[in-house]
Amino acid sequence: MSMYRLTASQSFPISRETAWEFLSDPANLKVITQPSMGFEILCGAERKIYPGQIIQYKVNPFPGYSTKWVTEITHVKDGVYFVDEQRFGPYALWHHKHFIHDIEGGVEMEDIIDYKLPLGILGDLAHPLVVKKQLVSIFQFREEQLNKRFGTLENTSKPLNIIKI
Repeated sequence: MSMYRLTASQSFPISRETAWEFLSDPANLKVITQPSMGFEILCGAERKIYPGQIIQYKVNPFPGYSTKWVTEITHVKDGVYFVDEQRFGPYALWHHKHFIHDIEGGVEMEDIIDYKLPLGILGDLAHPLVVKKQLVSIFQFREEQLNKRFGTLENTSKPLNIIKI
């Protein structure tokens, strides 16, 4: 079973405080998730993120298929980073680190996701055909929504990257 790493970053002409205020509110995940995912927060998003927080979602990753996804916020350093880990859901492993870095003219939001697919070799075969394409689509939508909300910084974008590790 292979492990993969997704890296993505976006830069915005906003303060660290503004970025953290948005990212630390789990309800905002629905705002930046494409409607085709059928994303619904079931419980656990009533407060700003904190270590030990359990959040339950319902997602429709593929037409006709719905699943629950349960994540735990495992680490938080206010204004700097947080980590969410899947406890139950579509992945064999999902470890997502969210960072905020100060840069000239604003902030950079960086994501690093380490993940494994279930089903062994079948999961590995599905990765380039389905999963990688879907993750790229999800992050492109998210980038568009965040750009609309916060604006962009010129010449600071870095391409989304997914590699086998």
